[in-house]
Amino acid sequence: MRSARLQQFIGALKAAFDAAELPAQARSAANRVFAAAARPGTPGTPVGEVLPVTQGLGAALAPLLPRKDALGDLARALADLAPDLVWTTRKAIGPTASDGFAQAHANCFLLGPNAMESREDLWVGISLMAPGTRYPDHDHAPEEVYLVLSPGEFWHGDAAWVSPGVGGTVHNVPGIRHAMRAGDAPFLAIWVLPV
Repeated sequence: MRSARLQQFIGALKAAFDAAELPAQARSAANRVFAAAARPGTPGTPVGEVLPVTQGLGAALAPLLPRKDALGDLARALADLAPDLVWTTRKAIGPTASDGFAQAHANCFLLGPNAMESREDLWVGISLMAPGTRYPDHDHAPEEVYLVLSPGEFWHGDAAWVSPGVGGTVHNVPGIRHAMRAGDAPFLAIWVLPV
């Protein structure tokens, strides 16, 4: 069974993706994730740790909470879910990560392997970074679509860094190298991957 708070969040996330402007390939990926997510998986037992950077979640959500749109609904659902979140850090860092990266970022796996809801057909997660933090270059086989909830920049392949803006999206095709970085405020983005 999926908890009511997680179900509320998944519904709000789907509505926010539905309201976002997405190219056709990204829309197809997101639709596959939410079609699969309509069927709950099994409760997971994620292992996390106490990470001081997660105290920035409230600051990242604060500008969204008064909004009367899909992003506001999503922010409120995420704030309600916050006590249940289990945060981890990325273990593989590499030379492109910012100094102090290990202490300045956190990821939460909501749906997927080793997540709050265990499943093998999709991943849904959250990335949170302290101001001035750069996530290391990385790649993975599944394509990925981000919904951006705070100011920040993204890079992939041979493209320049871009700022999609709050409510913007970023689509990473399978296997492409990509990264993200925070500006002067906490960085918050939600990602979905069909597997």
